[in-house]
Amino acid sequence: MLVAAAVCPCPPLLVPEVAAGAAPELDAARTACTDALGVLAAARPDLLLVLGPADQSGRGTHPQGVAGSFRGFGVELDVRLGADKGEASGRVLPPSLAVAAWLLERTGWADAPIEGLGVGEPLAAERCIDVGREIAARAERVALLVMGDASACRTLKSPGYLDERAAPFDAEVARALGAADVAALEALDAELAYELKVSGRAPWQVLAGAAEGAGLDGRLLYDDAPYGVGYVVATWS
Repeated sequence: MLVAAAVCPCPPLLVPEVAAGAAPELDAARTACTDALGVLAAARPDLLLVLGPADQSGRGTHPQGVAGSFRGFGVELDVRLGADKGEASGRVLPPSLAVAAWLLERTGWADAPIEGLGVGEPLAAERCIDVGREIAARAERVALLVMGDASACRTLKSPGYLDERAAPFDAEVARALGAADVAALEALDAELAYELKVSGRAPWQVLAGAAEGAGLDGRLLYDDAPYGVGYVVATWS
């Protein structure tokens, strides 16, 4: 059963070494993520499952101990998803899960076994919800760390340029995540999310499936678009 969840954005810029001189611009987001992970630890889960968007090479499960790297962003920084158990040889975390691993290392996570799941953007809502239900049934106390960004079309300088639909879409996402509104997340328009370059749609719908019937309350910790991309931090407990 799902007992807690933390929702965090996944830009590599969240890692100060990657952001370099621009690092202070995301200090508030980093603080919110740290607070969100504290909620997960307080829930004392039997299993922490980390979800994040991934392309074809990063989809599927990533056992505890899988390594990730930010070398592709010009930084000699490596991370690992929890303690090395010797079961992850040859596997590499997708960028979203590497950011999650960095957050977990930063907060010294040692409260429960960890597993990663890379979720493909095209995964249909119905399948996402089914995956979430399966996750919730895996242990008596399951916690989720859900990585993903909202639209990348909030300003003229956004990666996806300005789209007037982006701000209303992101506002509804922030409201739904802050209110633990399962039905609203399950009803997100996948086609619109794709057009707005939303990376978090599928992971959020997995969360919704996992949370069905759990009766969790939500809290919004951060909602901003410092680079024209929507970043949301929320907790469910």
